[in-house]
Amino acid sequence: MSPSHRGSQSLDHAAVAAPELDDDGRAARTGNLWTCMAHIITGVIGAGVLALSWSVAQLGWVAGPISIICFAGVTYVSAVLLSHCYRSPAAAGGSEESPSSSSGKTRRNYTYMDAVRALLGRKHTYVCGTLQYLYLYGIGVAYTITTATCLGAIKKANCYHVKGRGAARCGSDADEQHLFMLLFGLAQVVLSFIPNFHSMAWLSAVAAAMSFTYATIGLGLGLAKTVGDGAIRGGLSGVPMATTAQKVWRVAQAVGDIAFAYPYTIVLLEIQDTLRSSPPEGETLRKGNVVAVLATTFFYLCVGCFGYAAFGDDAPGNLLTGFGFYEPCWLVGFANACIVLHLLGGYQFFSQQIFTVADRWLAARFPESAFVNRTYAVRVAPGMPRYGLNLQRLCLRTAYVASTTGLAVVFPYFNEVLGLLGALIFWPLVIYLPVEMYCVQRRVRPWTPTWVALKGFSVGGFAVGTFAFIGCVVGVVRKRLG
Repeated sequence: MSPSHRGSQSLDHAAVAAPELDDDGRAARTGNLWTCMAHIITGVIGAGVLALSWSVAQLGWVAGPISIICFAGVTYVSAVLLSHCYRSPAAAGGSEESPSSSSGKTRRNYTYMDAVRALLGRKHTYVCGTLQYLYLYGIGVAYTITTATCLGAIKKANCYHVKGRGAARCGSDADEQHLFMLLFGLAQVVLSFIPNFHSMAWLSAVAAAMSFTYATIGLGLGLAKTVGDGAIRGGLSGVPMATTAQKVWRVAQAVGDIAFAYPYTIVLLEIQDTLRSSPPEGETLRKGNVVAVLATTFFYLCVGCFGYAAFGDDAPGNLLTGFGFYEPCWLVGFANACIVLHLLGGYQFFSQQIFTVADRWLAARFPESAFVNRTYAVRVAPGMPRYGLNLQRLCLRTAYVASTTGLAVVFPYFNEVLGLLGALIFWPLVIYLPVEMYCVQRRVRPWTPTWVALKGFSVGGFAVGTFAFIGCVVGVVRKRLG
């Protein structure tokens, strides 16, 4: 064999052995339309769907369904605007160019904050980061509360089935609820060892399947009760209250709960960063966004409206744990078990964003620290591959889970916490920043029809978000003070 042939053969072997890389030098993304939809559905259908019957009950038959559809439209528009911000024009030296630059070079914005930093600058980044990570942290608290409620509902449903409806000592007292929260926290400590967002596609797929399952069960039970009773309950204006002020605050809380039900736009760029480049990531994401938003909105309308039709003004704050449904016992218990499984994945779906940023910041801040950067090969069980254990990740993620669990113990208020979180980020993160970034990215000129429409969209979102936030703060304070 000639030397040149041997050299060519060795190069071929090297090419085969070398990992495939994307244009940014990172391992090639492998996500596709299906994984995109799974991530989106995991982010969208969560604890918020269980509060929709209560929200529709506060708003009534006219404003309730219209609000759900409007928030779906806002979510879709926001996602489309953000999808255009994943790649920003960049000069060879790393400085940003105008979108009309002829160089054709782009850089990826791996996270929401990266896009804000690239397109809007440092000041907007500080505001964005504070709100985004406060919201992601709050979701961990809300999911811990919801899990404890669901585990208590499973116990209560089984007890009622055996001892009869309304039997004494079937409920869970505060100590038992706290125990359920601690068990969920322990499970999240284990799941937090998942290295990063790219490694949890399987968990998102399981969580998405569970979310569809329990949403379908809630829909079916509400429909069955409505048909069985032979009547559609509820009214055009919703639940009557003693005073106008009380009604206004209830409506605000309901709007906040619906806003919480569509939270995924703040992790949309992280989802887009998992997608392969051919076809273009934005094209795949927009297709997945259409399917996922249509599917979830259909479920939201059905669950919210059939739950209200079944229970009227007595619609529970949590459709499957408020015990509007008692039988079949096994189905109610199974639905709540599906919620728990979904929340196990949903917690990680949102928390991994915080973990990733913390890992990168600490690695950059302490590049020589073995505690931060060294990985130890640990065999978890015989026959299994070794796991790369990092002490910084172990300590930080355990402390993070412990803190969310502790706050859930102190503020175990389902509807109020969901509404407050949804209202907190609705305008700044879902509307204002996507609009501003899109205008910069696409060089939208002031006072053009597109600019006026986007600014009007932003102003309307600000009014709705402020109204919902004030109402939810009032609700949390009143609940806490008794």
